[in-house]
Amino acid sequence: MLRISDISYSVEGRPLFSGASATIPYGHKVGLVGRNGAGKTTLFRIIRRELALEGGDISLPARSKIGGVAQEVPSSDTSLLDTVLQADTERTALLAESETAQDPHRIADIQHRLADIDAWSAEGRASSILKGLGFDAEAQLRPCSDFSGGWRMRVALAGVLFAQPDLLLLDEPTNYLDLEGALWLEAYLQKYPHTVIIISHDRGLLNRAVQGILHLDQKKLTYWTGPYDQFARQMAERRAVLASEAKKQEARRAHLQSFVDRFKAKASKAVQAQSRVKMLEKMTTITPPEEAKKQVFTFPKPEELSPPIINMEGVAVGYGGPPILRKLNLRIDQDDRIALLGRNGEGKSTLSKLLAGKLEACEGKMVSSSKLRIGYFAQHQVDELHIDETPLQHIMRLRPNEGQPRLRARLAGFGLMADQAETVVGRLSGGQKARLSLLLATIDAPHLLILDEPTNHLDMESREALVEALTEYSGAVVLVSHDMHLLGLVADRLWLVKGGAVVPYTEDLETYRAQLLAGDEDAKPKAAAAVEKPKKASRDEVLALKADVRKCEERLAKLNDMRDRLAKKLADPELYEPGRGTEAETWQKKYAEVMDGLDRAEAMWLKAQEKLEAAS
Repeated sequence: MLRISDISYSVEGRPLFSGASATIPYGHKVGLVGRNGAGKTTLFRIIRRELALEGGDISLPARSKIGGVAQEVPSSDTSLLDTVLQADTERTALLAESETAQDPHRIADIQHRLADIDAWSAEGRASSILKGLGFDAEAQLRPCSDFSGGWRMRVALAGVLFAQPDLLLLDEPTNYLDLEGALWLEAYLQKYPHTVIIISHDRGLLNRAVQGILHLDQKKLTYWTGPYDQFARQMAERRAVLASEAKKQEARRAHLQSFVDRFKAKASKAVQAQSRVKMLEKMTTITPPEEAKKQVFTFPKPEELSPPIINMEGVAVGYGGPPILRKLNLRIDQDDRIALLGRNGEGKSTLSKLLAGKLEACEGKMVSSSKLRIGYFAQHQVDELHIDETPLQHIMRLRPNEGQPRLRARLAGFGLMADQAETVVGRLSGGQKARLSLLLATIDAPHLLILDEPTNHLDMESREALVEALTEYSGAVVLVSHDMHLLGLVADRLWLVKGGAVVPYTEDLETYRAQLLAGDEDAKPKAAAAVEKPKKASRDEVLALKADVRKCEERLAKLNDMRDRLAKKLADPELYEPGRGTEAETWQKKYAEVMDGLDRAEAMWLKAQEKLEAAS
């Protein structure tokens, strides 16, 4: 087991740990959580003996191997498969020695040890891990130099998983994975035979892959059994109890102090006053836990456009060669919330770039509203920020005529307060850089916001703030993310990108997750046995269905209002007077589009209503 005993450690005079203790049972999978800057990554470095403790001790069983993901696999001519195989240094050393060993006894020892560590199945295990992280058989034989930094990070992760250390330390492992890779990692960690500690803000991973939560707060460590949601509930209950007790104690303290102040000079009450002074001195102060600072995203509100804002008919798109996506017949309205699903390499990013106007259609017809503004956020844009400039300088370039108070207010609306506004980007955290990129993507109040992995580097509170902001946002949203919690709360439409096509996905996210884990997207959910009773919908499922019905009703109300306004416009005789050109025809076309949208909205409402009735 891992035993952390009364450790203390400071950085530049600021204590990160003070008398912190915890015990992690062998074989447990644990999520390490805490606020940004609390010291989670520092704790990993202390466990790996990279930093020396000021006090206390960390102990592991003798000869235990500790493993973590390297910063990145260096670019080299070594194939991905061989790079991963070399991560097991014992196997590599034994194989090398076996080729030169002369002593029969040593040769026997080597062969016995190779059998013990299952060395002969190593290639198959390494290949399976690489496949799970997105590398097909052909890619596994290519050199590391063929791949970008993000892909080489996956190879580094594959290497440490293959080496199977006794204590596996993972720091935000899903940041460079897609949805399929993240789900594969969840399943792999559940079956991992040794102890795992994961720093992560991925709620799904912390709910499904761990048995406990190690909470770093106020320089102390507390181990909670159960997944993250259970921990969050218990923490909220504890916070409420402590806050109530602190309030009662403060009232009691004030009452005692009032008595002392009133009677300390009165001889007849001196004994009682002195008694209350001693009570005050002995009273142990109950300190309510600090509330997490409220994180915010404030997206500007765009004006409303007539639907659709984008319409495609027979569109194909690629990069100069054969099209990646073909025969796209898609429509986006301003109130759409769309999640793009699909395996890595199928074309999700290509579709995002097409919608964002960064790629041109090579076939078919794509029509966008003339006033359409699009905001585009992709993870690589965080790396393209000017590292020697401050966030304030970034937005001054986009808004040169705005005063500094207004610009600072914009930054504050994305959680970048006065200190961060004046700090060069190179010194900001990953989460702060992501916030700045999101601000730059939304500064023009886009009608369509395209987000490609927006939650990388965002902590738990920031992710929840992003969900709130997207829920209130009045534009369309297209999401690509490995964070299923985010997709489940934001998206109300799912598009599957597969085989060069993009089609509506009619199942839910849990079904898609099960299909990915099963390795067959085409698999249909198995029919229940005839004797099996239909599963009763949970309260949360019923609430979610009610929310779907409510969204549909709101959409219908908007479209009905738009239809009435257009009908009033079309009933105006002046519209048909000579000299008005094709104005009447334009308004009639808009009316037809709204009626088409109304038909679709009514169909969605009926479907949502049927699901709710069936569940109820």
